[in-house]
Amino acid sequence: MHTHDTASGPVILPGQTGLFYGGQWHRSVADRWLEVEAPGTGEVLARVADATAEDVARAARAARAGARTWRRTAPLARAAVLRKIGQRLRENAAQLALLDALDCGNPVSEMGSDVMVAAALMDFFAGLVTELKGDTIPMGHEALNYTEREPVGVVARIVAFNHPLLFAMGKLAAPLAAGNAVIIKPPVQAPLSALRCAELIGDLLPPGVLSIIPGGGEAGAALAASPDVDMVGLVGSIATGRKVMEAAAGRLKPVALELGGKNPFVACPDVDPALVARAIVDGMNFTWCGQSCGSTSRAFVHRDIYDEVCERVAQACAAYVPGDPTAAATTMGAMISAEHRDRVKNAIDRARDAGARLLCGGGIPRAGVPPGGHYLEPTVFADVAADSALACEELFGPVLAILPWDDEAALLADIHRLDVGLTAAIWTTDLARAHRLAREIDAGFVWINEVGKHFLGAPYGGVKQSGIGRDECFGEMLSFTREKNVHVSLRQVGRS
Repeated sequence: MHTHDTASGPVILPGQTGLFYGGQWHRSVADRWLEVEAPGTGEVLARVADATAEDVARAARAARAGARTWRRTAPLARAAVLRKIGQRLRENAAQLALLDALDCGNPVSEMGSDVMVAAALMDFFAGLVTELKGDTIPMGHEALNYTEREPVGVVARIVAFNHPLLFAMGKLAAPLAAGNAVIIKPPVQAPLSALRCAELIGDLLPPGVLSIIPGGGEAGAALAASPDVDMVGLVGSIATGRKVMEAAAGRLKPVALELGGKNPFVACPDVDPALVARAIVDGMNFTWCGQSCGSTSRAFVHRDIYDEVCERVAQACAAYVPGDPTAAATTMGAMISAEHRDRVKNAIDRARDAGARLLCGGGIPRAGVPPGGHYLEPTVFADVAADSALACEELFGPVLAILPWDDEAALLADIHRLDVGLTAAIWTTDLARAHRLAREIDAGFVWINEVGKHFLGAPYGGVKQSGIGRDECFGEMLSFTREKNVHVSLRQVGRS
């Protein structure tokens, strides 16, 4: 058993760091390896296989064979397997949470909930397997016409680094429930929890039904273009989403894309400044350094409450202190890499030079954090121009821009400067205004007097360049099926 010491005790690392497909572990055909780094300390944790296009081709062929077996498995039998997967995740929740904290930099105190949500998704979709129903179309007495839902076949899901286990296991549930084989490409920066999960649950599924293929851009492009992959899902950036769509277009295969956003938070003049300030900070997801596509990183605050809200937001940020992600008391973790931290820090410096008013943060902490880690202070700017880089670019970091507003039409124009629309939050006591703004704002998921929360069964996804498709709902499972029509003539065709 491979372990690594952390502030919360030893964590079990995956014993296998190769490629899992066809029910077995394999080395990369090119014997290529990637070093995996701990964001909290900068130390190398492991070397994992770096899949080539040939590795992907082999895994996809194995998945094609597994898909034939899995689609013939009775729906309730598939559901039973999903529930067993969920139970395995729960049984290993503490260790998996600690492994994710070590590997991706999010605080361990928050990662346990990721494991539990992934397990809940297994149970949720297990309960929906008998709802993949067809229709009958009236044809009169001489024919029967009906539709049925069948799995698309092999689904590849390429997932992001900010919630590695939740995405790897949570995105597995819907396509598995629908009868597909699934290939997971875990994030190149944080692949360890996915590999560990393959060790924990691989025996529950027929060979080929689950594949875990770590690798970089070559592996992702090969999955999207593979003739043995029937559908591709991505959680990632808009730029990566375009590449996946381009690669998939050669075979006209469907895609599901959950991409980035520069999400607005609208604070109206009738709300309590203390409550809305707390919500604005919560919506930024400072706990995981703002590395969340759903973060409400543009806060539009009405001028009537602007000064008080700005002051209270800065005060609330004091609760987020960067520290060792594996320590139980840590309230804000590390950024995924030094390169990404430096990129965000440069954006902070440019915003300051451009005249935005820095309310708090903006620096790289040196005290109270492990040396070598990739840390950045929670940062808030006020008086941000709506057309500035800070208000228009998704930084994927712990940087909040606060903008004043007093005219609703101008507010909506500023929100819609960008061709993205993942989430939005609206805080007001005016019911008519709440519904009006929710209707007018282009976003796939809108909170009213709430922020940041997901609700199992409620569709989550974006519009415009923030994505295609919806997750965490029945529609997600439906998207991994295709509709077949069967027409049966009831005329006598045998010998009389």
